Amino acid sequence: MRLSWTAFTELLRCTLRGHLRNRLALVLAVAFIPIWIFVARLCTSDQVVRIRLDAISTPVFAPASQAGQVASALGAITMVAGFIAFTETFQSREVDRRLLLAGYPRLPMLLAKLAAVALTAALLALYTTILLWISLPVRHAVPLALALAGAGLVYGGIGLLLGSLVRGELEGFFFIIMFSLVDTGLQNPVFNTLMDVAGVSALPLYGVNQLALSSALTSQSAWSHSLLSLTWSAATGALALLVLHTHRPSRASWSRRTRVRTGRSR
Repeated sequence: MRLSWTAFTELLRCTLRGHLRNRLALVLAVAFIPIWIFVARLCTSDQVVRIRLDAISTPVFAPASQAGQVASALGAITMVAGFIAFTETFQSREVDRRLLLAGYPRLPMLLAKLAAVALTAALLALYTTILLWISLPVRHAVPLALALAGAGLVYGGIGLLLGSLVRGELEGFFFIIMFSLVDTGLQNPVFNTLMDVAGVSALPLYGVNQLALSSALTSQSAWSHSLLSLTWSAATGALALLVLHTHRPSRASWSRRTRVRTGRSR
């Protein structure tokens, strides 16, 4: 047990250090989120729109600029969390293979990656909640932060899964961008005020979108809808863990790749 705990803490520390060394991820986290919120505030009017929220079963009337900022914050945090988790997982695959071949315990490695995703999502949610608190008259900050953290967990899990599956970085980035745009676009109350597109409730951000909008714009909070994001987070995290667990690199294939790289360098 002591060895497993030591391995977990060491791998978690290395994963978080990898995040800090990723300058692009830091720039996205610090600059992209406030810029995206500001763009939404700048490009939408203060005209009051009617928003249908299934979570509270009553129509909501709010300025389009406020609703757009909440939706844009969700979109920004999904992209940033997805990029961070995907980049770290993809770039550390060779190191992970070496550790596994050296006999490093597999379970602490998997749990450390999940813990890093959770910590990243929590920090991004706290930062984004502060930005929205400054820009909006937020009604309930705690459930709003929970919704943002749920969005980060969902797409952090998706990034973790993609980082374990795809062969190139371009494929992973493209999938995260397109999936996030479709997910947030269909649920943006400025573009889709009726929120009645078929199948929208099955999308990953449906639960957190309902919770975020109700928390920021109304006096009610749809706490139960946060369970939907936890379900998506658990599903993507479990799939990523399954992929990482079932992939067992052989020493023969590793030696073959090493010889090929050595030959090329000569």
